[in-house]
Amino acid sequence: MSIEAKLEELGITLPEAAAPVASYQPLVVSGDTAYVSGQLPFVDGNLVTGKLGQDVTLERGQEAARACGLMILAQLKAAGLLDRVEKVVKLGGFVSSVPNFTGQPKVVNGCSDLMAEVFGDAGRHARSAVGVPVLPLDAAVEVDAIVALRPA
Repeated sequence: MSIEAKLEELGITLPEAAAPVASYQPLVVSGDTAYVSGQLPFVDGNLVTGKLGQDVTLERGQEAARACGLMILAQLKAAGLLDRVEKVVKLGGFVSSVPNFTGQPKVVNGCSDLMAEVFGDAGRHARSAVGVPVLPLDAAVEVDAIVALRPA
């Protein structure tokens, strides 16, 4: 089954791939590896902003991380790579949070769980989940990805 068909079966509609907000490429391929730049969380067209442990709940943070994952998939689709995904190798999750918030891994699960849902075992990956004081545009979460591709 194609990934597009799997997404349809799951009832998932991908957003349009976001344009970069600075001087970088949203996705770079080197050999059979795709490096997806950090993606921000857009839910219903609006950027999820704020800090976990202050004005963003854990559940909203998980929703934001899932939205980052959807944008990662959208970037792969825009590059014509969605059906070449062999393995999601690593995700890097960044969570804007107050100093005493320690639920970063639970927040980033929103993205990790999406990858497993879409790709099955090939979506299970290594990961970082770190707290940071601020993210671009006051985003609550940002996630980047390294993805192994099947040869063209």
